[in-house]
Amino acid sequence: MTEVVLQNDNAMDEEMTLNMGPHHPSTHGVLRFVLKSDGEILRKATPEVGYLHRAIEKIGERNTYPGFMPYTDRVDYVAAMFANECWATACEKLMDVEVPKRAQYLRAISCELNRIASHMVALGCTAMDIGAITPFPWALRERERANDLVEELCGARLTFNYHRIGGVSFDLPKGWRDKALAWLDRFDPAMEEFDRLITYNEIFVRRLANVAIITGEEAVDWGLVGPNLRASGVAWDLRKEDRYGVYPELEFDVPVGKGEVGTVGDCWDRFWVRVVECRESSRLLRQCLDKIDEHPEDDIVGKLPKKMKPDGEAYARVESARGDMGCYVIGKGATEPYRVRFRTGSFNAMSIIEAKSPGLFVADLVALIASLDVVAPEIDR
Repeated sequence: MTEVVLQNDNAMDEEMTLNMGPHHPSTHGVLRFVLKSDGEILRKATPEVGYLHRAIEKIGERNTYPGFMPYTDRVDYVAAMFANECWATACEKLMDVEVPKRAQYLRAISCELNRIASHMVALGCTAMDIGAITPFPWALRERERANDLVEELCGARLTFNYHRIGGVSFDLPKGWRDKALAWLDRFDPAMEEFDRLITYNEIFVRRLANVAIITGEEAVDWGLVGPNLRASGVAWDLRKEDRYGVYPELEFDVPVGKGEVGTVGDCWDRFWVRVVECRESSRLLRQCLDKIDEHPEDDIVGKLPKKMKPDGEAYARVESARGDMGCYVIGKGATEPYRVRFRTGSFNAMSIIEAKSPGLFVADLVALIASLDVVAPEIDR
């Protein structure tokens, strides 16, 4: 009779190295993760970035101040309007340019539409990445309707080039306000339908609740911003804190994670915060469309210096769809900036993935990446 010798646990322990990306459908761009796993349990997931680096900051230093605006669309091509606004605001601080009130409302309208469009991609992709196919085309339907409005406003659907130093490029087209309000009347009930479809779906909740929990303290320490920070229970929104543009005149709430179906700061909270933010953006749009008529005769571009050759430095930041987006610019009396620097939310969000990956299933890593809503161009620039 042959004796069976059982190997000890250490002998059976084999670590695998797996490549996820850079062309994996759930990496949300040209990203790569090197996975160290024991079976389906991760020991570590290390992000490797740089596949989409385009030297966009150096391009900014080789263009005139207004000439760089179209390039800013590429900082985050899913929410390009915020990069437009960030660059314009930094230049306005540098050159001491005042933005007319009507133009400020147009900026808020365009950005909140873009926030909804961006969040629709994030929400649809999160559901699809973990196996729920139906919500993705549903979310794209609403995104396309929002993009229809943006296209009428500025002529583009993805890279907008809408904002200008001192204001915006176009006023509201005739009849646009009524179209926007009609869409919002359909969009608000559609978000309630979305909750029934996926947000509170039992399988979806089980896949996301209590997965990859990021506490408020961890979120602050790692420099998370935007929905990822607020999902961890930290009520920080630049529209409230910095009170820029027309936001001090508008009423809206800042949603934070509550651990409604799991633990505060889990993947489900990061999903839920974006759902609520879409509703708040709808609320903001209605107020902007109502209040903009109070400034019918305002210009849409402020008074600019005859020669844009500023000397000094300025930093501006806005609340992008992915959180705090900052732009630092130095001028040394030339038509081109001496230094351009962008600070984006996705880079810091990527950095926490390695720390949170040990102990997760490979399938849970997909959920973590999706819930953070990282976008490749924001990471590499």
